[in-house]
Amino acid sequence: MTLVPNSAGESRPPLTALALVCTLKDSPERSSSELLSQQVLDELELEGVSGKLVRVSDFDVHPGVGTDEGEGDQWPGIRDRVAGADILVLGTPIWLGHMSSVAQRTLERLNAEMSVTDERERPVMLGKVAVAAVVGNEDGAHKVSADLFQGLDDIGFSIPAQGVTYWTGEAMGSTDYRDLDTVPDSVESTTAAVARNAAHLARLLAMEPYPPYA
Repeated sequence: MTLVPNSAGESRPPLTALALVCTLKDSPERSSSELLSQQVLDELELEGVSGKLVRVSDFDVHPGVGTDEGEGDQWPGIRDRVAGADILVLGTPIWLGHMSSVAQRTLERLNAEMSVTDERERPVMLGKVAVAAVVGNEDGAHKVSADLFQGLDDIGFSIPAQGVTYWTGEAMGSTDYRDLDTVPDSVESTTAAVARNAAHLARLLAMEPYPPYA
């Protein structure tokens, strides 16, 4: 494993992150989920983690629970990018008190990874870290993150301490996160903590992987 020095001169493994944004909006429409997910990536970059962002709604992701659902399905390309990243950021809005349908479909497609194993019989997503970014104009951030984390944990991702950042506006209000003039201090500090903890856990797992299953 190639190690790179941090600002303190300490050696640590290089890490990458992928943000899957599960807004219902297609590009280039502005998205609060994308904004908060990008802010997580920005904080991860400060921790020495390079990141990319994918808006899932821009792709034709077929329904199903397989790694490839046939002709025209663009999930396999997204899956390859997830497999190549150390940290997954899953961003979603809250609709009707739940994660978006795009986020649900993303989890359903990731479900296939539970039966895909490496040469040591471990699920292929084992050892990867996942965090969440949740936005909405109604209550539900804790419920949505709980649902996300249960699914991601089943699939094999590891969730760091305090692994979600979120913003919820006034109930039945019309202000979106993307409309704010400044990022609230509480969101900014939480986003930084999410990135810091995710990078820390991912480095630990890179240096000391989970034991083999067989």
